[in-house]
Amino acid sequence: MRLTVLSVGYPLAPVSPDSAGGAEQILAALDRALVEAGHRSIVAAPQGSSIRGELRAIPRRDGVLDDAAKTGAQTDMRQIIESVLENEPIDVVHLHGIDFPAYLPPPSIPTLATLHLPPDWYPPEALRPARPQTWLNCVSEAQHAVCPPSPNLLPPIPNGISVEALQARHAKRRFVLHLGRICPEKGTHLAVEAARRAEVPLVIAGEVYPYAEHQRYFDEAVRPHLGPGCRFVGPVGFARKRRLMSAARCLLVPSLAAETSSLVVREAAACGTAVVAFPNGAMAGAVEHGRTGFLVQGAAAMAEAIGRCAAIDPAICRAVATERFSDRPMLAAYLDLYGRLASGRDG
Repeated sequence: MRLTVLSVGYPLAPVSPDSAGGAEQILAALDRALVEAGHRSIVAAPQGSSIRGELRAIPRRDGVLDDAAKTGAQTDMRQIIESVLENEPIDVVHLHGIDFPAYLPPPSIPTLATLHLPPDWYPPEALRPARPQTWLNCVSEAQHAVCPPSPNLLPPIPNGISVEALQARHAKRRFVLHLGRICPEKGTHLAVEAARRAEVPLVIAGEVYPYAEHQRYFDEAVRPHLGPGCRFVGPVGFARKRRLMSAARCLLVPSLAAETSSLVVREAAACGTAVVAFPNGAMAGAVEHGRTGFLVQGAAAMAEAIGRCAAIDPAICRAVATERFSDRPMLAAYLDLYGRLASGRDG
């Protein structure tokens, strides 16, 4: 059965394989998989998104992303969803934004909302939707285990990455890497402290989104430390991300949030690079302590672990990524779920 799937991104984040956000990366991968499988993929997302299917763009919000920008973007998203549903034979709607209750489609369409963020970041009513034919899923077993029980909650579909595309070889260099969104919960300041304690150069790659809190955090907690031993290179595309990850001594992930999956940890393993991380959320299941990296508590322990990363075998990291982190099972599971929802088998 050829399906038509409407995927809906977060209204303030363009969708691309190069996006810093994991939700946007997963949506881009699903869009690609639908097209390659012969289905029709329609994506509602901000202007500037790069997809394989058909983009239905809402205006991109420039300037500070405050409450007014969020409310306006949600209104734009509701309107574009209504337009698509009026004009296209949609079989399934798949929502990826944390604010998905603000633009739920009419109840006549089977709808899946993937919870990409910690469950307690969502309003309680979002996790027990009253709308018929509304289903939720988590992106890891660890996230699913702490999600409130609900008849709408389907089994988790663990996130995956394109392992083969990441397995380029680069000589290891002395620097350590911190990659992702630059914001308080990602603990960038702790990566800075750990690298300083270990007396190794740090490269920070990622995006400072124009939220006032994120910009203030960068200006106060990160920018003062930049210099020859601590460089900020900004957002990086896929090819440069692969080069940096492959060449880094290790990847530092001092996240203070209960991580639901962490694509960057999986990507590092595929690149043959050790990870030093705090064991929050799903991180404990993604890093094999002493084998693909180290799980530590605090910047001092992170600094000490940096010195032990030379003992981590890149070949083992790549083998673990191939065995555990490929996106093929994830993509197959979502495509199968779309078919079941479209045929009324309710997940």
